[in-house]
Amino acid sequence: MRHLTKQLATACFVLLLSACASVSKVPGSSYSQAARSHLYDMQEWRLEGRLAITAPNDSWSAHIEWSHIPDLEKIRLSGPLGQGAVVIELAGDVVTIDRGGGRVQSSNQPEQFINQQLGMFVPLKSLRFWAVGLPESGQAYQETADGFVQARWLIAYKEMQKTGVEVMPHKMAVTNGHVKLKLIIDQWDLNGGKLN
Repeated sequence: MRHLTKQLATACFVLLLSACASVSKVPGSSYSQAARSHLYDMQEWRLEGRLAITAPNDSWSAHIEWSHIPDLEKIRLSGPLGQGAVVIELAGDVVTIDRGGGRVQSSNQPEQFINQQLGMFVPLKSLRFWAVGLPESGQAYQETADGFVQARWLIAYKEMQKTGVEVMPHKMAVTNGHVKLKLIIDQWDLNGGKLN
């Protein structure tokens, strides 16, 4: 059993190293909202990475897979080796949370419902824009050196990566004084073409 545990640990370490090696970082590249405005027209994207959320009374981390198509967000959060998977779907103003085993709940108040489920407020509707490096459309924002402030949230893009012809976020932080969300994106798939 001890030998098997050591083999699994080694395999996980090698996979982590290979995942890190596949990211093509863009040295000296800084965030520019103006250079990204064409991404509002992007119909489909998918990301895989790691998510960590910290609040005054709780914190957790997970592997994240997020698929976006018009009017549908599908987010799968899971622990090590896929354990404890939760699937969140946002279709228009209806959110559904599937914890597996037939435990499915839904609400037509997405952000309040997710706040109840997670015990902390996560601005899911805005995050679908912020994840690709854009302020939420139709909402006021103020640019900063490495991102922007919108709806009292500071969105900072710490590192960008080359993704086909695009430069997409690799490391980002979203904070509002009560909640801190860190997202590291290891792989992007834009408009159906697998890119990383």
